Amino acid sequence: MKTKHNSRKVLLALVTTLSISIGSPVSACTRALYTAKDGTILTGRSMDWGEDMHSNMWVLPRGMKRDGKGGANTVTWESKYGSLIVSGYDIGTCDGMNEKGLVVNMLALVESDYGKPAEGGKVICMSTWAQYLLDLHSNVADAVADLRKEEFRVQTLVLPTGRPANMHLAISDATGDSAIFEYVEGKLVIHHSKDYKVLTNSPTYDKQLAIMEYWKTAGGLTKMLPGTSNAADRFVRASFLLGALPVETSQNYISGSPQQKFHFQAAMATLSLMRSIGTPLGFSLDDMPWVSSTIWRTVSDSTNRIYLFDSAMTPATFWVKLDDLNFKPGAPVKKLTLTGGKTYNGNASDQFVEAKLFNFASLDTKFEEPKQ
Repeated sequence: MKTKHNSRKVLLALVTTLSISIGSPVSACTRALYTAKDGTILTGRSMDWGEDMHSNMWVLPRGMKRDGKGGANTVTWESKYGSLIVSGYDIGTCDGMNEKGLVVNMLALVESDYGKPAEGGKVICMSTWAQYLLDLHSNVADAVADLRKEEFRVQTLVLPTGRPANMHLAISDATGDSAIFEYVEGKLVIHHSKDYKVLTNSPTYDKQLAIMEYWKTAGGLTKMLPGTSNAADRFVRASFLLGALPVETSQNYISGSPQQKFHFQAAMATLSLMRSIGTPLGFSLDDMPWVSSTIWRTVSDSTNRIYLFDSAMTPATFWVKLDDLNFKPGAPVKKLTLTGGKTYNGNASDQFVEAKLFNFASLDTKFEEPKQ
């Protein structure tokens, strides 16, 4: 039984969080990790942003030599695994899955403080951080072990919007493992557990968990849930709704799923969750610039290696089977254009075309004006 003192502490955390959320101009996203009874693992995420990010989808093979874009002391590596990614402004990786089922999702965190690297210390630019993990790791545990060494420090850059790319990073894998990486007061903080299924934006993850404890005592689905679009409320709603999703075949709906296969039903259940957490397209408040419209959503099936993309700006939902893609060393980089209202249906694996990979932004990249 919780004491009054503990309840007051949770309420204080809630008030502090709401103060941060209401005072900080930050774009919003939500991530939820779904685990089925049969072991099927899916990760859903929504990308909430204040404008069109001009995203595209890319196939990146193994054996690519990568530069972390961190300046004179940048990290360098060669990709061990191929990946399917979604870019932001074609300057960096913001979402994706590699051929082993490792998933990365970048979300805004205004409180991020990356600190300064030690003199001569290795550096990686925010634009390549997620790609580094996709390129080199097949599972969450290995990625966590690598980043715990702190052999390099992440440094951020200014986005084409004119705002710094203050982000935290969530990863998941085919075992259902999960980790969240944040830089708080100049230090790397790692939250690693299969229990860490939901992530939104502000505040830092430890405070998100504290807020959730309060709402567990408030009744959740049986009484009420917070309904605003701020990050703390979305965290609570996503957590309760994720827990309410069926984890095995729902006989009431399986007849409407392709081939009556459970993994299709599970993917659409996860997508329906992400849609329910979203903010309507074009919705904005002059005095609340951090409330951003949902512009796209993804569902990454780590078990079956299927990546589903759901645009909020076009009437289109499609998927890509990673098993249909060529990730062999020396294979060409391929692009699926999403900009300009392009639409696809069904399995779009054969719609990619050879293309030159975009240039990852470096720490000294300057954008004279936001991209239109």
